[in-house]
Amino acid sequence: MIRKYRKQVGITQEAMARRLGVTTPAVNKWENNNTQPDIALLAPIARLLGITTDTLLSFRDDLSSEEIMAYIKKFDEDLETREYAEVFAEVKKTLEEYPNCDQLLWQAAVILEARRNINQVPDKEKYDDIIYGWLERCLQSEDGNIRKEAAGSLFYAYLQKEEYEKAKSYLSYLAVDSPERKRKEALIFSKTGKKEEAYRAYEELLFTNYQFISLVLNDLRTLYMKDEEHAMAWKLADVQNQAARVFEMGKYYEVSTGLDVASWEKDVPKTVEIMREILEALDHIGDFSQSRLYQHMNFKEIDPGFAERLRKSLIEGMRDESYSYMRGNGLWEEILEKA
Repeated sequence: MIRKYRKQVGITQEAMARRLGVTTPAVNKWENNNTQPDIALLAPIARLLGITTDTLLSFRDDLSSEEIMAYIKKFDEDLETREYAEVFAEVKKTLEEYPNCDQLLWQAAVILEARRNINQVPDKEKYDDIIYGWLERCLQSEDGNIRKEAAGSLFYAYLQKEEYEKAKSYLSYLAVDSPERKRKEALIFSKTGKKEEAYRAYEELLFTNYQFISLVLNDLRTLYMKDEEHAMAWKLADVQNQAARVFEMGKYYEVSTGLDVASWEKDVPKTVEIMREILEALDHIGDFSQSRLYQHMNFKEIDPGFAERLRKSLIEGMRDESYSYMRGNGLWEEILEKA
């Protein structure tokens, strides 16, 4: 460890020896594991190398992903067959050997936290300080995913202990507009008697997630159309319409998908059918605001002229060159004439 970090900070054995007041051969012997530094030199060595004494005393380098998984698998298997306290002590010792391995630290903490609840460990609270301390250390990790997962584990730990303000403090590790953060906030609301806020937060999640799902389905359909995958394009249009039905978005959103596929295929009967359904459903474009699924949400009132402007836009589009294949079709001309 001394050799590794000495080279990282870019000093020679001679310079290090001079700074510490020892001989160059002494430093050489430390690095070749022939002798060890005096205990009084540990803190000065760590400061000189810009590391902690924990790191200095760790004689092992970081682990690979495969090695981490092997450790975690062993911990989990041991917790099935051996006493929790005994396995906990072994895990603690292993983590002391790898103080900088955030992945191992986080996963070990998660397993121990889960197992002490599943296995109904007696006096399980006595492990709180150590396990939560490990998770707190993970909040300083350079790996954003580890920080997020550790914060989630701490959130649920304190939620279970009914320390709601403490649990809420860990939400700061999640993005402000993160759906997971909003869901956890709703959970806090529901636990602290703020039912209206909880209902509204959950309903907003439903509504925004429908919009996200719809956009994803739309993009995926477009991709399949580029690859000439006709069956998948129609399937995704149908799934998008079903999603609108499930999320109670109203008739307009239940029929409005698929027009681009019909136009792409120049399918005359389908184009007429879908366009007629869209025009008939325009007056119901804001029906989602009446759904009981979203009864605690406050929607802006839709401009009374919006549906009519959209109707005019659709009619103008029907005269566009992209629908030239529809010219001469009696039903199409009838729709235009009525409009």
